[in-house]
Amino acid sequence: MAGKKALFVGINKFANYAQFTLNGCVNDARDMAALYKDLLGFKTSEMTTLTDAQATKTNIMAKLNEMVADAKAGKLDCLVFSLSSHGTQMNDASGDEPDGKDEAFVPHDIAEKNGTWDPEHIISDDELHDLFLQLPVNVLLEVYLDTCHSGTGLRGAEFGLHAPRARYVAPPDHEFDQKAARVRGFTLERAPAVKAKAGATDTEKRPVAGAHHILWTGCKASQTSADAYFSGRYNGAFTYYFVKVMRDTQNKLSRKEVIKKMRALMKNSFAQTPQLEGKATNRGQAITY
Repeated sequence: MAGKKALFVGINKFANYAQFTLNGCVNDARDMAALYKDLLGFKTSEMTTLTDAQATKTNIMAKLNEMVADAKAGKLDCLVFSLSSHGTQMNDASGDEPDGKDEAFVPHDIAEKNGTWDPEHIISDDELHDLFLQLPVNVLLEVYLDTCHSGTGLRGAEFGLHAPRARYVAPPDHEFDQKAARVRGFTLERAPAVKAKAGATDTEKRPVAGAHHILWTGCKASQTSADAYFSGRYNGAFTYYFVKVMRDTQNKLSRKEVIKKMRALMKNSFAQTPQLEGKATNRGQAITY
């Protein structure tokens, strides 16, 4: 029987930008790891947690590449990846975004080069897409992104001295100056399903890559995710309510029931709507590995 591996990343501090500091991302990573150990059957040896200075682009991508390589070698049939940090945007050089902007995620060593994000120090959504598309079709991939996907600003409720902060940083001044910028982004859209023809062979009916990829995000593409204060400590609003619902219900709900309950709990306090993407059959099941 193949195994499972998880990577939990949380970044509050950024090497080159003190002004980007957040408060709840490290707690998010640790809370997700504890949830996966306590409730979802992962052993300590099956999990890696990277926080702050550990969470450089090189380290994050090296671990993800290692996990994908093990899955391709038949050693793993389940991968889990959670990331709590800032989100940003970057020039879409691959041409797959109507607005010319790709989503991107901020590692500890985020840096600029000539007025644009340095591709060596930012993680684009196309980059993740291309990596995860290599997974064998039978591998279950569960991804959690507690970051912002746009720069529309936080419209959540105020919490006195602990007002929520958007997990978003604006791109550098020249990020979108030229369409031919040599930086690629990525999107975690699912590969389209292939409809089998009448009389199709087993090969033609084979599942497509990405059929068992599940993506949870803290907000819609037009919203920001909050870094907020709960009962004496900080968390991402998405991660806080995900962990709360999972623990309160002891994982007896399906994924779509979990996201529905989270949205109801967050509705009156946060102007963000958590999202769940994936096949209907996976969304209709509880999180089990």
